[in-house]
Amino acid sequence: MAKVKYYYDTKTLSYKRIELSGLNKLKRMFYLLMGSAFLGLVMVLVFFQFFDSPKEKTLNREITQLTTQYDLVQDKLSQVELVLDDIQKRDDNIYRVIFEADPIPSSIRKAGYGGVNRYQELYGFKNTELVVETSKKLDQITKQLYIQSKSFDDIIELAQNKADMLAAIPAIQPVSNKDLSRMASGYGYRIHPIYKTRKMHAGMDFSAKSGTPIYATGDGKIHKVRRSRRGYGNHVVIDHGYGYKTLYAHMTKYIVKKGQKVKRGDVIGYVGSTGTSVAPHLHYEVHKDGRKINPVNFYYNDLNPEEYEKMLEISSQNNQSFD
Repeated sequence: MAKVKYYYDTKTLSYKRIELSGLNKLKRMFYLLMGSAFLGLVMVLVFFQFFDSPKEKTLNREITQLTTQYDLVQDKLSQVELVLDDIQKRDDNIYRVIFEADPIPSSIRKAGYGGVNRYQELYGFKNTELVVETSKKLDQITKQLYIQSKSFDDIIELAQNKADMLAAIPAIQPVSNKDLSRMASGYGYRIHPIYKTRKMHAGMDFSAKSGTPIYATGDGKIHKVRRSRRGYGNHVVIDHGYGYKTLYAHMTKYIVKKGQKVKRGDVIGYVGSTGTSVAPHLHYEVHKDGRKINPVNFYYNDLNPEEYEKMLEISSQNNQSFD
């Protein structure tokens, strides 16, 4: 029950009851309501600061589950990366080696996606770093899978053209040499017959009588024919494709022309002693991607294992070359 207030009236010398006006009653009620509302707001703020609502508890559980799933996805992506990396190594070091193809550079395989704003919409959240890293890794794996898929398409095409490639690779001796008696000087540093100094001999010399037939060692197209009294003398270069070229030097004459297609075993000219040469012989070179390599590694169509061992022994002798 509300307290009744009185005041002392000096005129009547008596106590009289204080009566509130309607406006004062409204003000008092307003202040009471405002105080109650403020107290309620403070209580609500304190409650939500230290206690989660049922909806927030549900959302927090979902966030925890999603974070766990992201962690699991990260682990699975890491496993996929390991498998993909192994496939890429096999592709570069086995499949492409078999088919004489250059490996795909790591800068292309591992290249990321461009654009600084690609993941902009993923920033600003509690687990932004996890989400962004997962998205980046997924994009990188997707790109690497695409590149690997294209690489396998290339390998399939190379496999389909394997017969042509095998026919093009220089795989026989350029002159008839069944008993290996015509093998005169091999690849490596040899004594020059004119200057009498050690010089790099970037091919193999086969001694033979002038007029002995010279054979194309693989399918290809005549890249160059030249008559000369110096250096290689009269010589022919065949482009076999797949990065291979062969050179046949010091011919007495050639019977092919530039642009002509030849098959392995076709006669392209005859042994002579033109250019810088001290005796009738054929100087033979094999080039791969513009680099001169040892021709002795390419006689597998001609020689059995025993003959090949003998050829290696003869060609490795540190003797004098013929040119």
